[in-house]
Amino acid sequence: MRKITLTSHFPAPIEKVWGLLQRSDTLVHVAAPLLTFRHLTGPFPEIWVDGHHEVKLRFLGFVPLGRQSIDIRIEQQPNDVYTILDAGSGRIAKVWDHLITIAPEGDGTRYTDEVTIDAGLLTLPVTLFARVFYGHRQRRWRELLARSKAGGHPRSGFRAGGRPVDGP
Repeated sequence: MRKITLTSHFPAPIEKVWGLLQRSDTLVHVAAPLLTFRHLTGPFPEIWVDGHHEVKLRFLGFVPLGRQSIDIRIEQQPNDVYTILDAGSGRIAKVWDHLITIAPEGDGTRYTDEVTIDAGLLTLPVTLFARVFYGHRQRRWRELLARSKAGGHPRSGFRAGGRPVDGP
């Protein structure tokens, strides 16, 4: 089992980050184009709630990676700290526990992805991919928040149904 942690400072109030973090279309947007998700029992909920979701994953939109379980648990901690835990598992990674923690930091928000991975003999390469993937996600978050700060609607990067608009 391996663990990675990546942290960024987002120059946006925690309320804005928390509002976007709760939306499933934000996940779809920040993961693209590296990973795409297809919910197996209908559309994703608009707002995440505690519960279980089965998805099919694709790398770069076309390489099938199999099914993945997403098991969501949301908590508000003291001092305006929020967490979302996905106790995930799938065909490649038997354990993919992803904890997102956001907290106020100065004039913005500290955003942390902490991921614990067990993929048997593939744990090291899967962990290396996860480091790249979560760095990509945090970059996409910064772009999304910058677009919002520049006067664009924070969801202006989304098409109907939560699919990201082509582009950066």
